[in-house]
Amino acid sequence: MAIVRPFKAIRPTRDKVHLFASRSYLSYTDETLKEKLEHNPFTFLHIINPEYKKKNKKSGIEKFKLVKKKFDEFKQNKILKRDSRNAFYLYRQTRETHVFEGIIAACSVTDYLNGTIKVHEHTLTKREKLFKDYLDITGFNADPVLLSYKDNTTISEVINVISKTRAEFDFTTTNKVQHELWLIDTEQDIHTITDAFNKLDNIYIADGHHRCASSALLSKEKSSDNSNYFMSYLIGESQLKIINFNRLVKSLNGLTVAELLKKIASSFILKEVTAHTYTPTELNEISMYLAGKWYSLIVKDCIIKTDLVSQLDPAILSATILAPILNITDEKTDKNISFEAGTTPLAVLKEKVDNGEFTVAFILKPIPIDAIKEVADNNMIMPPKSTYIEPKLRSGITIYPID
Repeated sequence: MAIVRPFKAIRPTRDKVHLFASRSYLSYTDETLKEKLEHNPFTFLHIINPEYKKKNKKSGIEKFKLVKKKFDEFKQNKILKRDSRNAFYLYRQTRETHVFEGIIAACSVTDYLNGTIKVHEHTLTKREKLFKDYLDITGFNADPVLLSYKDNTTISEVINVISKTRAEFDFTTTNKVQHELWLIDTEQDIHTITDAFNKLDNIYIADGHHRCASSALLSKEKSSDNSNYFMSYLIGESQLKIINFNRLVKSLNGLTVAELLKKIASSFILKEVTAHTYTPTELNEISMYLAGKWYSLIVKDCIIKTDLVSQLDPAILSATILAPILNITDEKTDKNISFEAGTTPLAVLKEKVDNGEFTVAFILKPIPIDAIKEVADNNMIMPPKSTYIEPKLRSGITIYPID
């Protein structure tokens, strides 16, 4: 039984939403970030970079206080306004090859704690506490957790009807992505959506494990009603776009190329492939680019373990090559390894190896949604950076107040 509820979002005005909403702060280069801050006075980036002109910037709690102050300024200047009535929010993101439609809602911390909202990744305690403090001091969250649920006819019917009306927001960003938002605020529609989710046994975190964990920490310390919920974007699982994460390694742990290939061959059927780039497609296959050549690596049957997580490509790579051969035992912290989402073309990864920035690249396949769900259902955890999941939402289209 999943608990969702409408809320009164703080939103940019219709005429400024295209200027206010931003990509994740970490996705901008320093040069692009500087350009955005200097030439767009309405961007959300000003709120989370309140001291961008100063050389000696504050951090931690002191920075969060400045973020809160800047957020309040945006509200006082009426760039941001809070809705007067509770609503769910239908958000649609249209890309050249994909359309995502889902509902922005407040989801229950209790559901996260009791396992109705299922996880598949570990979280880091330090990051949990840091973001908990951020939420507590700033009093808002501008980035919804991405949750998925089994496709539901009732929810889809509401979405289909609402999406035929005039959108509250409709703008296109420079990366050719269209963003549309509708308010779902009638008593009947709110009841229909709430009841439909109430009948679902489980929903799954697709992206945002740390945000969920931080909200759970905050709910233990803060007594406000809103702090018992967190903003989420709920989308049918068939719409999710699950992309692989590839691995690049800087050094070979003192091995020559020939020595590395020999060690790999003990666990894999190793075959050189004549191709400009090579994407793995076979079961238990990983591709590798090393010393100007592409290889197909298919793990030998005797190596594969019986539990589900150990059968996933990232775990196979870790257990057979990264840890025992290259001495990369903690992929979260080891500086010898880097991760690239599958959205980065293989030609770019090839160039990173060819120019000496890295020595070897390992290319993995996307993990199917059924495998992700099975891992979560069995309270298991996937290796770090196993999946890159879209859609990625813009920050600030809806803001959840924690009061």
